Amino acid sequence: MFLLREPSASVIESFLAAGRRQPFSYPEVGASRGAAPAGYNVDHNRVLLGSGEEAFARAVSAVRSWQMFDLGWCRLYPRGAPVEAGTTVAVLVRHFGFWSLNACRIVYLLEERGLLQRYGFAYGTVAGHAEIGEERFSVEWDKGDRSVWYDLYAFSRPGHLMAKAAYPVSRALQRRFAKGSKEAMVRAMNGRV
Repeated sequence: MFLLREPSASVIESFLAAGRRQPFSYPEVGASRGAAPAGYNVDHNRVLLGSGEEAFARAVSAVRSWQMFDLGWCRLYPRGAPVEAGTTVAVLVRHFGFWSLNACRIVYLLEERGLLQRYGFAYGTVAGHAEIGEERFSVEWDKGDRSVWYDLYAFSRPGHLMAKAAYPVSRALQRRFAKGSKEAMVRAMNGRV
């Protein structure tokens, strides 16, 4: 949904209620667990957050509280949404003098134990989103070298006519989100949220 002004809380809540009833907008639901399906742009970004068990625990807490969305120009609704499969959220973005509001639903949780411990989740776009695809937000702790990483992996393609017409702008916004998301996670690790 594209808007000329910032939507009110009631508009966002109505949008979310409608989004909860929408199906996913792509057939490859869950594909971010492995290789991206053909026909999509793939973005993979990582940033080192620290080392050791305590750093991993802080990183997990940051992902659970959606701190990777603390960007200023991009907000998530509802704030504090539960990180569990089936949760639908709205992402509000301010850009170039207008606003966009898009709904996504958590597809799966990621909780892996072992020498490489990972925690995170992926959400996918629902019908009506400007883009089509899936994005995985995860943190991982390599117990061998003790490193803790934030990992952002997405596959997408334009879904809305405006996103197709403004394809270079859409890709620039995706790169801006990835950069900002990594910076937000680094701030969260340093206690500067």
